[in-house]
Amino acid sequence: MKAAVLFKTGEPLQIIDGIEMPALTKGQVQVNILYSGLCHSQLMEVQGGRGEDKYLPHLLGHEGVGIVEHVGEGVTKVQPGDKVVIGWIQGEGLNAPGGKYPHQGYVINSGSATTLCEKTIVAENRLVILPAGFPDKLAVLLGCALPTGLGLVFNELQPEKEKTIAIFGLGGIGMSALLAANLSSPTKLIAVDVSDEKLALAKELGATHTINANDTNPVTAIYEITQGTGVDYSLEAGGTVQTIEQAFESVKDGGGQCIFASHPRNELKISLEPHAFHRGKSIRGSWGGGSKPDTDIPKFAELFKLGNLNLEPFISKEYALEDINSAIDDLANHKILRALVNTHSNVSKN
Repeated sequence: MKAAVLFKTGEPLQIIDGIEMPALTKGQVQVNILYSGLCHSQLMEVQGGRGEDKYLPHLLGHEGVGIVEHVGEGVTKVQPGDKVVIGWIQGEGLNAPGGKYPHQGYVINSGSATTLCEKTIVAENRLVILPAGFPDKLAVLLGCALPTGLGLVFNELQPEKEKTIAIFGLGGIGMSALLAANLSSPTKLIAVDVSDEKLALAKELGATHTINANDTNPVTAIYEITQGTGVDYSLEAGGTVQTIEQAFESVKDGGGQCIFASHPRNELKISLEPHAFHRGKSIRGSWGGGSKPDTDIPKFAELFKLGNLNLEPFISKEYALEDINSAIDDLANHKILRALVNTHSNVSKN
């Protein structure tokens, strides 16, 4: 099979063809990938933002959709022919390591869920059968962006009606969180980003106010919008120390909550005012929006079928696997919301 492989952090991925598929072991499933997503976690890996990478060379990608080809010993959750969502969040089923792929005398490693390849070996507990009627090209969002973004609101924040909410960072996770937050009928839903295009889309999807952080201090603007109180809740998916700090500063004293889903470079630290905690502000991180894929993905799919989730604008551009480095650059430069990678096509589409 063909795959995008990271050989050295800080360098472009290499497209390698003719990679051998190893025999399956207990708990493993072989999947023919139809489409893969791409998010900032892959940027972190490519750029070395998670510290020393001990597994080079290795495959990448942790959200996708495909068709099961073979199952290993003990696998009962899926069978050949099933169309499945691949995601990084552990669900039900057996846990297993990713495949080790022989190629020309060396081994290419992979985690328990990888998707930037034509075929992949993943753990049973990283798979969920795709709900009927859900479009393949949007199904990649069910592997990461939607469980994390929707989960931030539905599973962790659980906001009351008619509250004030700010969303920092309008990538796939942040925009998903905005869609979910809008369903709680907030009195003010404030979107913060550095892209005017994304802010315009946020307005279409329910934001009552938008702030371009390149032009305006978002903390100052949020306090102006809320008549000096700050917001009840802030959700952060911007991916930087600054956006986490700003999201925390933006919540009100006496119960304001900040939840952040992003992970800046490994060596960086956030700096927060200690007295803010005495005044009643709180902050916590999120691991995948607290989602349980086997129960949450069907719920999210039902919301989509009911017309409560407008996901069509999420996919900015379709890329061929051969153009993966262009997709990475576009994501890093905030040119796209979410990239869709067609693993079996050599033609990128606008």
